Amino acid sequence: MVIDKVSRNFFLFLSHNRLISSGAKKWGLKFGASQVVAGVKIDEMLQALKKLNSQGLVCTVDHLGEYVKTKEEAEESTEMACQTLEAISQSGVSSHMSVKLTQLGLDIDEQFCLDNMKKIVRTAKKHQIFIRIDMEDYSRCQKTLNILAELRKDYEDIGTVIQAYLHRAEKDVDEMSQFSLRLVKGAYKESAKVAYQDKEKVDENYLTIIKKHLVQGKYTAIATHDHHIIDQVKQFAADNNIPISRFEFQMLYGMRTELQKSIADEGYTMRVYVPFGKDWYGYFMRRLAERPQNVMFAVRGLFSKK
Repeated sequence: MVIDKVSRNFFLFLSHNRLISSGAKKWGLKFGASQVVAGVKIDEMLQALKKLNSQGLVCTVDHLGEYVKTKEEAEESTEMACQTLEAISQSGVSSHMSVKLTQLGLDIDEQFCLDNMKKIVRTAKKHQIFIRIDMEDYSRCQKTLNILAELRKDYEDIGTVIQAYLHRAEKDVDEMSQFSLRLVKGAYKESAKVAYQDKEKVDENYLTIIKKHLVQGKYTAIATHDHHIIDQVKQFAADNNIPISRFEFQMLYGMRTELQKSIADEGYTMRVYVPFGKDWYGYFMRRLAERPQNVMFAVRGLFSKK
């Protein structure tokens, strides 16, 4: 457990290193990243989506990037998000889109970020594509919810993410019962002041907010690779007569692919989170931090010929 914690902290530290991130763009999808990132270009991402759809899986696309420092970067990301939505519509694939607000200028100016999100939402509305605003670290949590509230005034087909390790998670789920929510355990390093540090407590709170939103919520996306939790959710839904049309399971691209397929074959909606783009480094480091087993992706990638 100590080794796991050290490993997690190490990779989370690396995920914020801008110097290494800049160098990573020059490497291409090396060191195992190609196993969890669906290419760097839109056409590469679309090929991955088509393959997943053919297996009975639906998707949500994330054009990777976060913590931009200039308005020019944020505007480029906004334009790419709109292009991605157009491509999804034109290709006919079954996919939502996920976005990170720090990629769109949240740290630069909140109104500027909101304006960028409105451009994306207008494009999504034109093509009737659902938008999910990803949740980032705690310092940006309330800002994210504030922007979501503004966007919901004009477009209902939009939701966000609640992280179970935060102390505020259950309260947020109560207050957002009429929102489509993706529920996750949480992947950022947070202090004990705002987040549970014990895995058992996080798991307990995760099941609490899942059950609460299944019973009183609009639509629930359960994002986990933990088959024990998945089994408990299935049983809870059956015991409480919650139709499978009211919830879905979500997993990351390249992770537990056999389980993804088996869940879809059982008749549940199984959505795969498909990241793509040149800014893959931070995302990949967090995947390595989450589970020590994921480090093997990097080892295999290091010796691959790709």
